[in-house]
Amino acid sequence: MMSLMVHLKTADHLRGRGDRIAKVTFRGLPFYSRVVENCEEVAHFNEVFRWPIASRLDGNEMLEIQVFNYSKVFSNRLVGTFCMVLQKVAEEGHLELTDTLIDDNNTSIKTSVTIEIKYQPMDGSVGVWSDGEFLDVPDDRDGIFAFETDSLLSGQSHGSGTSPGRSLQGSIPTFRKAGKGVFSAMKLGKIKSHKDDHKKGADEPAVLDMEDLDRKAMRLAGTLDPDTISLASVTAVTTNVSNKRSKPDIKMEPSSGRPVDYQISITVIEARQLIGLNMDPVVCVEIGDDKKYTSMKESTNCPYYNEYFVFDFHVPPDVMFDKIIKLSVIHSKNLLRSGTLVGTFKMDVGTVYSQPEHQFYHKWAILSDPDDITAGCKGYVKCDIAVVGKGDNIKTPHKANETDEDEIEGNLLLPEGIPAERQWARFYVKIYRAEGLPKMNTSIMANVKKAFIGENRDLVDPYVQVQFAGQKGKTSVQKSSYEPIWNEQVIFTELFPPLCKRLKVQIRDSDKVNDVAIGTHFIDLRKISNDGDKGFLPTMGPAWVNMYGSTRQYTLMDEHQDLNDGLGEGVSFRARLLVSVAVEILDTTSPEIISSTEVQVEGVSNISESATGKMEEFFLFGSFLEATMIDRKIGDKPITFEITIGNYGNQIDGVSKPSGGKKKKKDGDNEEEENELIQNSSEDEADEDADLVSVSSTPLMRPVITDRNYFHLPYFEKKPCVYIKSWWQDQRRRLYNSNMMDKIADKLEEGVNDVQEIIKTEKAFPERRLRGVLEELSIGCSRFVALANKDVNQAGRTKLDRERLKSCMREMDSMGQQAKQIRTQVKKNTVRDKLKLVQIFLQRLRFLADEPQHSIPDVFVWMMSNNKRIAYARIPSKDILYSIVDEETGKDCGKVKAVFLKLPGKKGFGPAGWTVQAKLELYLWLGLNKQRKDFLSGLPNGFEEIKAAKMGPGLHAVPPVSLVYNMKQVFQLRAHMYQARSLFAADSSGLSDPFARVFFSSHSQVTEVLSETLCPTWDQLLVFDDVELFGEASELRDDPPIIVVEIYDQDTVGKAEFIGRTFAKPTIKMCDEHYGPPRFPPQLEYYQIYRGNCTAGELLAAFELLQIPFDAEEIRRALIAVHNFAVPQIKIGQGGRADLPPLEGPTDSERGPILPVPLGIRPVLSRYRIEVLFWGLRDLKRINLAQVDRPRVDIECAGRGVQSVLIQNYKKNPNFSTLVKWFEVDLPENELLHPPLNIRVVDCRAFGRYILVGSHAVSSLRRFIYSTPDKSSTNWATAAKLMNGYMVLTNGGSQPRSSPSLSSRTFSRPAGDILVNMDGEPPVRKMDTVVKLDAMSDAVVKVDMTEEESDKDKKKKKKKKKGGVEEDDETDESVLDWWSKYFASIETMKETLRAQEAAQAEADEREDLEIAAEAAGSKMKEKSKEKKSAKDKKKGQAADGAEKRPVKARVDELVVYNKELETEYGNFEDWLHTFNLYRGKAGDDDEHALDDDRIVGRFKGSLCMYKLPLSEEITREAGFDPNMGMFQSIPHNDPINVLVRVYVVRATDLHPADINGKADPYVVIKLGKSEVKDKENYISKQLNPVFGKSFDIEATFPMESMLTVSVYDWDLVGTDDLIGETKIDLENRFYSKFRATCGISSNYSVHGYNIWRDPMKPSQILAKLCKDGKIDAPQYGPGGKVKVANRIFTGPTDIEDENGLKKQTEEHLALTVLNHWEEIPRLGCKLVPEHVETRPLLNPDKPGIEQGRIEMWVDMFPMDMPAPGPAIDISPRKPKRYELRVIIWNTDEVILEDDDYFTGEKSSDIFVRGWLKGHQEDKQDTDVHYHSLTGEGNFNWRFVFPFDYLMAEEKIVISKKESMFSWDETEYKIPPRLTLQVWDADHFSADDFLGAIELDLNRFPRGAKTAKQCSIDMIRNEQELPTISIFKQKRVKGWWPFVARDENDEMELTGKVEAELHLVTAEEAEKSPVGLGRNEPDPLEKPNRPDTSLMWFLSPLKSIRYFIWHNYRWLILKVLGLALLLLMLGLFLYSVPGYLVKKMLGA
Repeated sequence: MMSLMVHLKTADHLRGRGDRIAKVTFRGLPFYSRVVENCEEVAHFNEVFRWPIASRLDGNEMLEIQVFNYSKVFSNRLVGTFCMVLQKVAEEGHLELTDTLIDDNNTSIKTSVTIEIKYQPMDGSVGVWSDGEFLDVPDDRDGIFAFETDSLLSGQSHGSGTSPGRSLQGSIPTFRKAGKGVFSAMKLGKIKSHKDDHKKGADEPAVLDMEDLDRKAMRLAGTLDPDTISLASVTAVTTNVSNKRSKPDIKMEPSSGRPVDYQISITVIEARQLIGLNMDPVVCVEIGDDKKYTSMKESTNCPYYNEYFVFDFHVPPDVMFDKIIKLSVIHSKNLLRSGTLVGTFKMDVGTVYSQPEHQFYHKWAILSDPDDITAGCKGYVKCDIAVVGKGDNIKTPHKANETDEDEIEGNLLLPEGIPAERQWARFYVKIYRAEGLPKMNTSIMANVKKAFIGENRDLVDPYVQVQFAGQKGKTSVQKSSYEPIWNEQVIFTELFPPLCKRLKVQIRDSDKVNDVAIGTHFIDLRKISNDGDKGFLPTMGPAWVNMYGSTRQYTLMDEHQDLNDGLGEGVSFRARLLVSVAVEILDTTSPEIISSTEVQVEGVSNISESATGKMEEFFLFGSFLEATMIDRKIGDKPITFEITIGNYGNQIDGVSKPSGGKKKKKDGDNEEEENELIQNSSEDEADEDADLVSVSSTPLMRPVITDRNYFHLPYFEKKPCVYIKSWWQDQRRRLYNSNMMDKIADKLEEGVNDVQEIIKTEKAFPERRLRGVLEELSIGCSRFVALANKDVNQAGRTKLDRERLKSCMREMDSMGQQAKQIRTQVKKNTVRDKLKLVQIFLQRLRFLADEPQHSIPDVFVWMMSNNKRIAYARIPSKDILYSIVDEETGKDCGKVKAVFLKLPGKKGFGPAGWTVQAKLELYLWLGLNKQRKDFLSGLPNGFEEIKAAKMGPGLHAVPPVSLVYNMKQVFQLRAHMYQARSLFAADSSGLSDPFARVFFSSHSQVTEVLSETLCPTWDQLLVFDDVELFGEASELRDDPPIIVVEIYDQDTVGKAEFIGRTFAKPTIKMCDEHYGPPRFPPQLEYYQIYRGNCTAGELLAAFELLQIPFDAEEIRRALIAVHNFAVPQIKIGQGGRADLPPLEGPTDSERGPILPVPLGIRPVLSRYRIEVLFWGLRDLKRINLAQVDRPRVDIECAGRGVQSVLIQNYKKNPNFSTLVKWFEVDLPENELLHPPLNIRVVDCRAFGRYILVGSHAVSSLRRFIYSTPDKSSTNWATAAKLMNGYMVLTNGGSQPRSSPSLSSRTFSRPAGDILVNMDGEPPVRKMDTVVKLDAMSDAVVKVDMTEEESDKDKKKKKKKKKGGVEEDDETDESVLDWWSKYFASIETMKETLRAQEAAQAEADEREDLEIAAEAAGSKMKEKSKEKKSAKDKKKGQAADGAEKRPVKARVDELVVYNKELETEYGNFEDWLHTFNLYRGKAGDDDEHALDDDRIVGRFKGSLCMYKLPLSEEITREAGFDPNMGMFQSIPHNDPINVLVRVYVVRATDLHPADINGKADPYVVIKLGKSEVKDKENYISKQLNPVFGKSFDIEATFPMESMLTVSVYDWDLVGTDDLIGETKIDLENRFYSKFRATCGISSNYSVHGYNIWRDPMKPSQILAKLCKDGKIDAPQYGPGGKVKVANRIFTGPTDIEDENGLKKQTEEHLALTVLNHWEEIPRLGCKLVPEHVETRPLLNPDKPGIEQGRIEMWVDMFPMDMPAPGPAIDISPRKPKRYELRVIIWNTDEVILEDDDYFTGEKSSDIFVRGWLKGHQEDKQDTDVHYHSLTGEGNFNWRFVFPFDYLMAEEKIVISKKESMFSWDETEYKIPPRLTLQVWDADHFSADDFLGAIELDLNRFPRGAKTAKQCSIDMIRNEQELPTISIFKQKRVKGWWPFVARDENDEMELTGKVEAELHLVTAEEAEKSPVGLGRNEPDPLEKPNRPDTSLMWFLSPLKSIRYFIWHNYRWLILKVLGLALLLLMLGLFLYSVPGYLVKKMLGA
């Protein structure tokens, strides 16, 4: 087993004491030693490292050992490196040695290491990685395992907590024999220090034995080419090495609180399944206080509205996102009644905004009833909701699955991850008490009261108001109390999870006049709950929340009142409030539940003091090391700084009453504590045992002037200190956990910035840095999991604390696992994708780190002057909180932080907020009083403490009131200010006169002012002499103070105007260091300049700080002067400044005494030639009211330039007569350093005056660099082209970024003839077959069948026809029109999108699964499963869609772009570029107000730059015109007449312009002076008008080349309003190589709907293209072949004319070539196809917000060519007139509604009503079938409904007046739906509704054959059943069910109807007319109804007979029988006696 063993024994002669760690690297595989803690001189490592190796040890391989000072938090500091070549080891196998290390400057240092190396070779055997401690790594070709990453921590190594990558100060080449590859590992911070070579010198002869080549390689890797730049946006400052300073925050202005424009657009499409019988629903849309209503739809449960509403807002984002969007459906609302509420749906705007694309599209909102939470869903409303902020553009998704939208469950209006069935829940917000409230009344009133009543009252009457989901609840008012106790809870009832993110808790002061807010706190529900499977319901507290707002002194008109309402950053502590939040899910079935959602308030019991944590005494210490940059307005009065935490330390307006102190004091006797805080600390006395008294403000001091703008305070060696004691509940654990996560996040963010920087500057190996970042992340996460689980049983831990801890641990653990996992997948090509994932981690970390339960309030630093508060800074207390564990400590605790003070509140908006009020170097420490001993440890060393004067002897522990430094270092700062670019335009000319001011410590200097430029090259060195810094030299070296650079615009009058600011850190050289590579001279770097939150350019500069040695005489004097101090630690140099690097004198005599940037620092230049193409000027606006008449263009770059010729008469011809000019200039070799090129346009007036018209700065010349064509390649793609891939020069080809819809087919092209076979691909719509692959893969593969197959298929289909079911209409040519083509194309576009979506879903899923595969957390797996199912569904839909689709009719198609054509073709700037000219001040609105208002014109031309000399072969080419330079074959620019034909198809989603929420749009087209208004053809009340028009305009380029297409709103009175417009630059299109004059269609035909539009035939176009491109003309061969440029294309050769005769033609062949033109080498580019483009409409009044879109295209025909044919007819299809005849034959089983008067019997008087949706007025009723006792009814009744129908859109078209006042008819398009209802007729009361059925005439279930087979399932399972369309079937008869909803909202069957539907066209209807009801013509026979149906009072006997007999006949018969019997019996009894007598008497 081969292996190399290294025994690392000791490291000696280490400096200082500390923790050490060593790293041993061999073959790129590092091991770390354990950390040797707290060692002095010697570190005993005594560890053995073993590398099993697979290939023999090569004599040239290196072993490298690095020793670091270990730090837990920061990167380890490298002490030194030892490298040795293992030659000797390879020979002898064993070696022991001791050798010294070298530092980053390659100088030997004292430190040495002792090691022993063993190597066991074992011939013939192959090493195996053993012990399972290595990853299994495949064998490298030359047997070397080159691990690219520096961090594979193996079993033996102990992770150091930071990525070793951090410590690589230079690049470390590792060598290998084979191939001599140099792996230089990136330096991972800033590239400043590179090792020159690895140690060359006598002490390591081994290196010298190496071959020269290796040494060269080594140098290459080690030195940097002088131009290497790091684009250090902010990184220069932020990369933090040391641990004494923390980084400053560069963005100044508060972004929140400033109002922004928002537009919310809501389309209410339809509603379904509304609960209630026969209702007239209206939808109300409410946002905040704005309400809008739809129109009312009569008697329907599924109304169709399609109405569009727009709400405009101008409010701050926070206010906007908290507004509630409420959709409610109201039943039968009219002017008099408010209507009854059916149900509502609520969601906040923020939820919509956080959706992808900021919108919900075609989603169903679930309605619920707020007054009855036990009821279920009350119906659904389908709507689109979009929220557009400024600059967002909303893409209307072309949702592929139109048909699936009707499926409600899958498209609910809910964010992802929220269950469809939301439950009701109660939200309990408990309000316990508050403390520290400010005064809210003037004290005058109080004094009056005191005089009357004689008692002292608190001046505030507080109550708490809670707002949630649009509802408010408030507690009772506690009269006059600064410490009110409420103990009440506010209860909200809302659906859970709620769609509102924040709960607003506000303390208000109750007042007679108006209540004002005292403070506001928002509780973000996402932070106090977790929706995962191991998650928890929202819970919080009981915890104190701190409220911040305006300053505490009471004024009647508080200018910062907004701050108290929660807008913007609070500038002072207001109060703290004890609250808790809990949620309980309701069981709505339980009987005792309160069903309303009104807010309730009730009392709760008090909670104990300790419930929120144990009271602890905290100690806050601060020291002011420097106060500079004090604004001059306040510089004349003495200044003091005050630090407060909560109300502690606040002297002016702090604690309202001493009682505040009493409660918190442990002994309670020191009542006067607050009153004792007297201004200056010297009077503060204290007894030995008394508590320490706080000093919260610095002594007053007068500022000293720094320069014209700023002052500074003279804190030189004496630094004032403050300290405050305060009492808070001890909840540090929360802050600690948050700190740990923040630190991990900061490190991650820094790493991510680095990686982006590396990618942006195209440096090598971004993937290595990313791996390092992930390594750091996973180590950080595991460290968090180890540390976070402490103090678990501490007092005051809430449920949220426990749950949050659990979920954070889980998240961090899984994040660490994922980071490890992703790290292994980072490859060169996946860096960007993985970087995106890492950014998601970063957001997640930031989210987790934000602790919702506050504990200690934030610290405020106020600058006070004249007892007024001027400016402040707010420092979160967690950032300065101390912990014994390093990771938990706040990031600024015990560090010096540069703090910038800003103005409070609204004063800080805009320009005032950008100027710094003061810059402090501030040291802060906050911790428990008992941990106080270390509070000074982080200060720069070398100070003495000065205690308060009169302290007793015993008090040693008293903190100092000031520090005196007795150690000072003197430096010289050199600021090399080279140039700035893309600065902010501060003058009205659109330029600036910039100069830079550099501040360092209390010094400042300025550069010279350069006039009229946005890209100044100052090239100036500023030298600051004698800069004194206090503290130890070594500390300063690591951590210099920051340099602030501010850039101003010099104005002739008034003071200079601020442009922007940036920060930098200097590179430091101490006097014992050598001035030389790698750190010196420093590199120029880019620093991002900020103005507020916006960027305002970048600065290219370098800064170095050089220590000046003292001379001996000075030292002697100093020692005598300060004999009582410790002797300053001073290195004695050779006196004076001799050893500073020399300064060259001013070189340029003109510039006077200005020093230039020295040679080693300024970039290396070489000679370039810049050629300029001057084409013309366009759209120049007036300057000072005068027209521009004779303009000229001046081009300038790096001091050289060229002028165009003068345009003699701009009006007549705005083009230049001389096209190309050039100039030569010296530019830096490094492209990133190229200065901008300035284009200026001046107008030459009489008497030699020039006026600047406008200017443009081309900030990056990269895209204009010309690269020579590669001759060997035949592929156009590598031909000469400009850098950005789609600019064509000379003969450079180009291809636009092709969208999937244009997927270019690229073939591999060897030289010689290539056959491009076009047969298998007829350019028509083909049958899409879907082949499912094996069960595992979900791929959908489309197989394109060729024509014959699909034809066969069609025939088969035809044969299958059974009973006219599978009817497949062959589309008749005559029926097809342009719209058929258009709709077919839209289908295609949707399919493409659908396919993309499915592919995307699949890719996402693969990614998810990859990541989840190794994530230990099961949560991820769950999630990925859910996601997967959602995605499967999507894919499923795509696949089903493809399977379901019937065979399409063959229609030629065009391309529908869902964006502008320009974006598809790189703005048509293939050779002609458009540069906007700017003038005027730049706007300061957020993100630079759109610069459109500043545009004063456009310059058209181009640039081309190349290094001289250029190779010969280009200039030798045939036909090379030397005058044109690189711009060969460019058309002439003389005026040309063109016929422009504009086709406007339709507009969509227009912004409503009228009060009724609609618009009456018409089109206006302007080009130059001609304007076409289509006013008389306006379309009434439409937001989606179909125009279908073409307009012809003649124009002359270049004078008239900007086409404006506008849509106006027609108004009867007043002027018409502009809705929106779009502008098209026709000139660029006309001259473009993409041939955008007339789109090339996919097929050539001479007649019909697809007629060829261009006057030139394809063959002529092809011939011209070949001629222009200097290639041979096309050769047409036999057999349908054509050869162009060695490519052979095939295609059909015959064509049919109108009469159907076939003719031979070459046009198809030529067209085939044109459609594949991008495949032609060198010339090829995608030609613009026949298309329709979709352009956004914009309105100048609402910049940046889309007002709708317009679909259109433009054709252009030069007038010198043959005239084109007539325009294609694209007029909108006229709807076809149809007549629907419905015969109602019978009904059955209709429910019986009436009871009989006499008999109580159930019966119904049935009639049927029917109408077509939209034609409600035209409803028709049958006659009444009276007294149906069985629910059977016979009618034989005919309804006739005429309607207009658009086949293509499947919509009925209705034109009707909206109201009686409407001026004209409005056209509606609605789906064809037939409604049939069954009613019970009543004479005196209203008829009763029994049931209904609605049939969509395009898709309805086939009727049942008999009444028995007809059931409710026909409606319930509508989706599964086969459907039919009346438009295909024409005639249908069957039974359909009637349904209604019962009380429980279930569907129930209420009857059946037998009906016959017959559809006829208007012509057929005329031929065979029919009568309504049973009338002539074609009458139906009378129904055979039983007689009962006649009224009983017409023939009462009959009906009595019928009724009584019918029901009681047996009874009657029995009674009759009985009566007969009785009669007979009576008769018998009656006659018996007589007969007896007779008999007896014998008569």
